[in-house]
Amino acid sequence: MRVKTSITLPSELISQLDRVDKNRSALLERAARAYLAHLEGDERDRRDVEIINRNAKRLNREAMDTLEYQQLP
Repeated sequence: MRVKTSITLPSELISQLDRVDKNRSALLERAARAYLAHLEGDERDRRDVEIINRNAKRLNREAMDTLEYQQLP
């Protein structure tokens, strides 16, 4: 379902939007979806880094054990 809304933007931004696509609604919808996907990706990355950092000592120990095991005489 679509909801009609009204926003106020600077005229120079409207001019830029119109040069890209005459259908402002479609352009702004695509832009909003892309921006929200970007924010979700940033949040996912932040959570991943937090998990890695929480487990860094153990993961580093496991990596060092593996490297020591693989050393050739």
